[in-house]
Order: sequence, then structure tokens, then C-alpha cells
Amino acid sequence: MGSGDEELVQRIRRELADGYDEELELELEDRNLDQLPEAATDIHDAGYRLARQQYFRALFEMQGELVKLQDWVVKTGHKVVILFEGRDAAGKGGVIKRITQRLNPRVCRVAALPAPNDRERTQWYFQRYVPHLPAAGEMVLFDRSWYNRAGVERVMGFCTDEQYEEFFRTVPEFERMLVRSGIQLIKYWFSISDEEQHLRFLGRIHDPLKQWKLSPMDLESRRRWEDYTRAKEVMLERTHIAEAPWWVVQAVDKKKARLNCIHHLLGQIPYTEVEHAPIELPPRVRHDDYVRHPVPAEIMVPERY
Repeated sequence: MGSGDEELVQRIRRELADGYDEELELELEDRNLDQLPEAATDIHDAGYRLARQQYFRALFEMQGELVKLQDWVVKTGHKVVILFEGRDAAGKGGVIKRITQRLNPRVCRVAALPAPNDRERTQWYFQRYVPHLPAAGEMVLFDRSWYNRAGVERVMGFCTDEQYEEFFRTVPEFERMLVRSGIQLIKYWFSISDEEQHLRFLGRIHDPLKQWKLSPMDLESRRRWEDYTRAKEVMLERTHIAEAPWWVVQAVDKKKARLNCIHHLLGQIPYTEVEHAPIELPPRVRHDDYVRHPVPAEIMVPERY
């Protein structure tokens, strides 16, 4: 095996290790980081282990800030929409998961719309997105958004030239209207290299738990890399407005991209810590005449483990 092949195998192993870390993130607390388990691969590099520790520590700290942000949003009635765009396998879902991981899903929710159905194709283009916009005290994270028209629909020929141009005429006014209505709109583009997307697709092909992420459309996007690049450049140029500018996240390194995006997001919203009254657990009320009835055995889940 040549040095290039060895490097590719090592990078795929780190990609798999990143998936293992996703499961750890909900289980670990800051005090456990010195005993951080090894990744689920044979990566023993000391620098890599240190980088993992630093990543977890920074992530947990910022997730604590996200909880404070959530409390402030609820108290003030602030409305936030965050768009996540980027190529397939750019890491949009990963950062969305880290943002929402420890938040209340009634306050911070994700909108990931499927392809439009026959009825929706006849509607005003933005119509199906409007019901997902936030009310007071809510945050909505769009995992892809109305910018599908400027990206996949354009590249794959799912819209006409007239529909494409109408999108660019309409979207600045649509977004300005959202901002005037009191919605804070934040737009992120996750940028990865051709080589990195190739690596991540290989990782998905060889990971049975992630193969579902590879759709025929994703595979076709590899062939049309340059078409997507041109479409992205036009999109950023024509929809970067003062009321809702684009922010580009360098996403070749997944962990750094997550931290940089969350750190930037926290800086975009003028939240402050909300004081909470001390919580006291009330005493359990007991009644002498109450008798708990046994659960019928036939409806119990078998204890196999």
C-alpha cells in the first residue's frame, strides 16, 4: 500500500471515529474529559487525542451558552431563523445536531422539508416554507431551505430559467419582509473541497449506519461538482443582502467547522443570561387509602437485557 493509500485509509478511520464521537457527546460531561474513551478505530496519535479533548471541552462550553440563548429567546419573544446550506456531506446536519442536542425541541426545532409534491409545485414558491417560520420565543433551523431553487433545482433542471430568475428577483424582498416582521435571519454556507466530499462519500459507502445518507441525487452531485460550484457562486452574489448576509463556514475539518459556526451564531444574537428562581422539589403527597395495582404480565415488555 502506497503512502497516498495509507493516508486515505487513516482519514476514513477518522471519519468513522467522528461518528463514534457523536454518540459520546450526549453521555460525557466536562469532568469526564480526562478519561475520554479511545475512538472506535486504531488511531493512537497523541495530538489527535488532545484535539478530541479540546473539541469536547469547547463544544460543551458553547452548548451551555446555547441553553442561555434559548432562555433569553423565550423570555424576550425573539424570533430566529437559521439557514444551513452547502454541498452534500458538507456537515450541515452535524452542526444542527450539536446546536439542538441539549435544547428544548419546543423552542428550537429543525425544518428539513422533502421534495415538493405535485400540489406544492403549483404554489407560490415560498409558500411551503412559511408555515415553518417561528412564532415569538422560537428558533427554527432549516436543514436546506428555499435556496434549493438556486442550487439543486438549477443544476438538476428541476426549474425553468424563468422560475430561476424569478427566485432571484423575489428572495431579497421575501427575506427583507421576514426581517421587517421581527424575524432575525442568519444564513450559513458550509464550504468543503472536492477531495473532502469524495472522502466523506467513501466513508458513507463503507459505513452501514450511514449508507442511507447517500441518495441517487447525492451521487449525481459528485459528477456535477463544477455545475454546483457555479450555481453557488451566483447564489452568494445575488442574495447576499445587508438585512440577511451570507456567512461561509470553512468545513473541511468537521469539528472545527461546528465550533466556529456555533461560536459565530452566539455572537449574532444579543442574548444575556436569564435569572431563574431556585427550583425546589415538592414533597410527594401520600394517601393511606391508595393502593398501587400490579401491571398485567401480558403487557410487560420482555426483559431480554
